[in-house]
Amino acid sequence: MSLPLEGLSAIVTGAGRGLGRAEALELARLGAAVVVNDYGQPGRDGSGEACTGPAEEVAAEIRKAGGRALAHTGDVADFPHAQELVELAIAEFGKLDILVNNAGILRDRMVFSMTEEEWDSVIRVHLKGHFNTIRFAAAHWRARSKAAGGPVYGRVVNTSSEAFLAGSAGQPNYAAAKGGIVGLTTSTALALAKYGVTANAICPRARTRMTEDVFAGLGRPADGLDPLAPEHVAPLVGYLAAPAAARINGQLLVVHGGMVAIVERPRVAAKFDSKQEAFTHDELDALLTPHYAERPAGETFGAAEVLALKRG
Repeated sequence: MSLPLEGLSAIVTGAGRGLGRAEALELARLGAAVVVNDYGQPGRDGSGEACTGPAEEVAAEIRKAGGRALAHTGDVADFPHAQELVELAIAEFGKLDILVNNAGILRDRMVFSMTEEEWDSVIRVHLKGHFNTIRFAAAHWRARSKAAGGPVYGRVVNTSSEAFLAGSAGQPNYAAAKGGIVGLTTSTALALAKYGVTANAICPRARTRMTEDVFAGLGRPADGLDPLAPEHVAPLVGYLAAPAAARINGQLLVVHGGMVAIVERPRVAAKFDSKQEAFTHDELDALLTPHYAERPAGETFGAAEVLALKRG
């Protein structure tokens, strides 16, 4: 019996630890050959010297289990490094079929205290890093499709966050980057659909080096799998990378602890029309102020719906 991803090749960025590691192992378990990418810096803020250790260890783990894998330690936020990563997968495995973008860093600060460098560095790794790999993978799939005269196999799975959905007071850079990734995903989905490629994004919740302080108060269970284990997220990534998910494109899914929720695109909650040629201040005051008076003070856009999702 063949495996769902048998004969396919994949890249997973940020795969030396946490979510990326679990995703790389899952893709390999499902039959894919995997390029394990990780820059290898020890600090979750992107500090410290880059090293080959994390990526090499995960690639070795895949090979030990009987799979095919190799490590790449380039910085995906660097345009030439991202090109090198995609070209490595193509050279090693003959083609690229799956791209999972997961690499990221944190540099948290309130918006009134954040430095330019703290803003730029997080946007660079998360958002530019996602774009860079997609850019070269997309060019590969487009060229293959033109050569074949029809659609080819291609899957993109991007990593967004609930910080984008509900906001995160001390992470304006991170929340903005994750929101940008959703926009990048939907644009990519539309652009590449005619070539046979799908692009989707996930908002995972998991206990990793990136979230160690967020979930510090939630202890691990004495028995069984931790509800916040990255292994709860990896199966969805494997599914979205598989042929079975061919009809899923441009979607955003929240996943954690045995739960998957499909997030709808924003819908119009209320509509008001001016009774004259253009709105006046008084007319807007009469229409909008009562509408928002019904909501809790200070509530952000969509927060009530997202909190309900979390509670569910």
